[in-house]
Amino acid sequence: MRILAVTNMLPTPNHLHAGRFIHEQIEALRKIGLDIDVLFVNRVEEGMRAYASLPAMLRKAVARFQPDLVHVMYGGIMSLIVTHVVRNRSVVVTFHGSDLLGQPFQRPLRRLLSACGVIASREAAIRSSGIVAVAEHLVRRLPANIPSSRIQIIPCGINMDLFKPIDRSLCRERLGWKQDTFNILFQNTGSPVKRPELAAAAVECLRELGVNAYLRHLRGVEYEEVPIWLNASDALLVTSHHEGSPTIVKEALACNLPIVSVRVGDIPHRIQEIRGCYLSASDAMDLAVNLRTVKMNSARIEGRETVRSVSADHCAHLLSHFYARMM
Repeated sequence: MRILAVTNMLPTPNHLHAGRFIHEQIEALRKIGLDIDVLFVNRVEEGMRAYASLPAMLRKAVARFQPDLVHVMYGGIMSLIVTHVVRNRSVVVTFHGSDLLGQPFQRPLRRLLSACGVIASREAAIRSSGIVAVAEHLVRRLPANIPSSRIQIIPCGINMDLFKPIDRSLCRERLGWKQDTFNILFQNTGSPVKRPELAAAAVECLRELGVNAYLRHLRGVEYEEVPIWLNASDALLVTSHHEGSPTIVKEALACNLPIVSVRVGDIPHRIQEIRGCYLSASDAMDLAVNLRTVKMNSARIEGRETVRSVSADHCAHLLSHFYARMM
C-alpha cells in the first residue's frame, strides 16, 4: 500500500521537537511494510505562507508517487486544501485537538486564526473519505451528518521499547537531581493552554503542605532523554485547559509514573481506573492534595499494561486496516 503523508509538523534542525509524534507514526507505518512518501509543509518556520505553494506541491507529489491514499496528518487549512485538490483518490484526515477545539486561550489574532482553522477542519471532514480522531471527545466536534462508518478513533502510538521503567535513583543521578526531593514533571510547551501558572500554584500549595517539592519543566529535552526524565520523576502533573490525547501521558503510563491531572482530553479514560493516579478539579489546592497522596504512597503504578493497546506498532496496524477500508 502506497500512502502519501501530508504534514505541517516534523522535527527539523531548527525545531528538533516539532511533530515528533507524527514522525514516530510515519516510521511505525513504514515498519509494518507500508510505502510512505512524506509531503512536509513547514508551517513552523514559514508561517501561513507555507500553504500558498501546497496545491502545486501536492499535485506534483501525487503525480510522481501515485499513492493509493493521501493521509493528511493534521486538520485546519492544510486539510481543507488537500481535500479540495485531491479528487481522484481517497483522502484520510487525522484530527488531534486544537484543529477541532480551537485555541481560545491564546492572543486575539491567534484565537481568530485557530477559529478559522476549526471551520476549515469541519469542511475538510465533510469532504474527506475517512476521519481519524485521536480521542473520542473530538468526534463530538465533527459535523453531525458524517456517517460513523467513516470515523475511527486511533491515538498516536508510543514506542514501548523506549518508554519503559528504569531505576529512579539512576535516572536522578544522571540528571543531577537530588534523591530526597519530590520531583513533579510538567510538560511546558510555552503555550498558555497548558496553564503553567496553575501547575506552579499547585506546587506552591504542596510546599505549604510540608512537601519538599520541585517542579521540573519538560521543555527542549531530546526525545531519547524523555524516558530518563519520566523515570526520574515522582509524578506527572497535567493542568491543561484542553487536550486531545496527550502523548506524554501515555509515555508516563508506559514508565509506570503516577499522574495527577485535571479532567481534560482522554486522560480520564486513561487513568481513572489506575491505582495511584488522580483526577483533580482545576484548583491548586486540590491538585496539591492529590500530589501529596502520591508522595505518601511513594510507589510506582501499574500503568504499562494499560497502554499496550496504544503501542506504535498496534496503532500503525489499526491505521493500515482503516486505510484499506477507505480506499
